Amino acid sequence: MGGERARLTALYGGLLLLAGVLLTGVVYVLVKDGLYSSISVAMTTAVPAQRLQDLPAATPSPQWTPAIRTSPAPMPPGVTPGLAITRTLSDAAESAALERLLTVSLLVLAAYAVLSVVLAWWMAGRVLRPVAVITETARRLSGENLLGVPPGRSPWGRIALDGPPGELKRLADTFDGMLGRMERLVSAQQRFAANAAHELRTPVAVQRAAAEIGLAGEPGPERVARIREKLIEVADASERTIDGLLLLASCEQGLRERRPVAVHEVAARAVEALAAEAAERGITVSLDARPLTVGGDAVLLDRLAYNLVANAVRHNVPDGRVGVRTGPDGIEVTNTGPVVPADTVPLLFEPFRRLAARTQAPGEGVGLGLSIVESIARAHDARVTATANAAGGGLTVRVRFAA
Repeated sequence: MGGERARLTALYGGLLLLAGVLLTGVVYVLVKDGLYSSISVAMTTAVPAQRLQDLPAATPSPQWTPAIRTSPAPMPPGVTPGLAITRTLSDAAESAALERLLTVSLLVLAAYAVLSVVLAWWMAGRVLRPVAVITETARRLSGENLLGVPPGRSPWGRIALDGPPGELKRLADTFDGMLGRMERLVSAQQRFAANAAHELRTPVAVQRAAAEIGLAGEPGPERVARIREKLIEVADASERTIDGLLLLASCEQGLRERRPVAVHEVAARAVEALAAEAAERGITVSLDARPLTVGGDAVLLDRLAYNLVANAVRHNVPDGRVGVRTGPDGIEVTNTGPVVPADTVPLLFEPFRRLAARTQAPGEGVGLGLSIVESIARAHDARVTATANAAGGGLTVRVRFAA
């Protein structure tokens, strides 16, 4: 920052010094132009012309040489002795005043130059202080100490610049917002890694236990069949988890190409695919498919609609209801079900988040459904929102596509 401060000091100091020189020059010129007439008027007013004419004729100066001039120089025609004396005195007063003005102006200009440099250095420091704070904060923070708060700093490791609105204030606020987003991303990444490790470690432990305990000794055919069925079930669950993680990763990379996709047809296929499961659970599914076509990936949008309907069917109550609606504003899925606290709704979009603790029951999801929905929607420049239903419990999830 030292180089920038020196350059700003030179710029500010040069501008202030230039303004001082111009001001001094303008004042000198204006005073010089009107000084003679002002002195003449003042002297004529103070000493009238008739009194000047009564004064004795001026004697030659001692420094004049008699050999050169033995008699006073003749005055121009029409010039009285009083007027000549007035002009002589005015010239002398003007010369003395201008000399004094120039001397004082140069002294003041020199002092002003020193003061300009000092003020410019101070001003440059004040202007660059937010930049120094931003630089120091960026250098200090990292993924490990993003939440660290050194002594004397603002809470949560933010700049929190206190100042009037302006470009630097907006820059500091923007940097604070970026740090907040980085904090949320780092926290989500850490939770995701921990949850993924836990979710993948559990089926591995189950498989190991089944192999070591269930197949110990000389198990009979029935026992081997049960262990085999259990191992296949755990392997299928692990495969679904891995597929979900891969899908999340691919969605984060964005779409390579976009093609028109009829969302209302996608929603109809999702309802049809889950009709048997909904009937088995006693869930009534209604569909209001109004035309909606968006540009995107057909496979991903199929997965989005399937996850929305599957989440509504599986997290429901006996004899519950699911409503699926598409239209110009997007796709909306509403279901009955357990009461969801309002503060818990945003957390359901995080990977491996569930409303209730996992019980390892058959057919239980891994907690990636809504996370995948949000990731696919973000890849399509869409926005996902969820609200807890006031009556009947459950959720209403909406996906709004950009126009």
